[in-house]
Amino acid sequence: QVQLVESGGDLVQPGGSLRLACAASGSIRRIRSMGWYRQAPGNQRESVATVFSDDSTNYTDSVKGRFTISRDNAKNTVYLQMNSLKPEDTAVYYCNADIQTTYYSIVRPWGQGTQVTVSS
Repeated sequence: QVQLVESGGDLVQPGGSLRLACAASGSIRRIRSMGWYRQAPGNQRESVATVFSDDSTNYTDSVKGRFTISRDNAKNTVYLQMNSLKPEDTAVYYCNADIQTTYYSIVRPWGQGTQVTVSS
């Protein structure tokens, strides 16, 4: 069984910064990719950023130049550095990972979510 635990959500003023972290634990053979999603009230969950095993990344257009995703393979942890935050970034942020647990098995767990609120 694999678990993802997020941390770092908070209330921040527009223009401020936050750093989210997501740690994976459990029966992990290899982590293929890790990413962040977000869901604002009344909206569908959307992909924000993903980092792959070769360290390549992709971002949704609205966060390019402001958010940076990175991973620490030794700690099975992914980070999301969020700068120049805007009120429209307000959402529950979820971690998701593509994890190989055995030679034949791949799981894609979700974290419990962490609230990010951008408001003055």
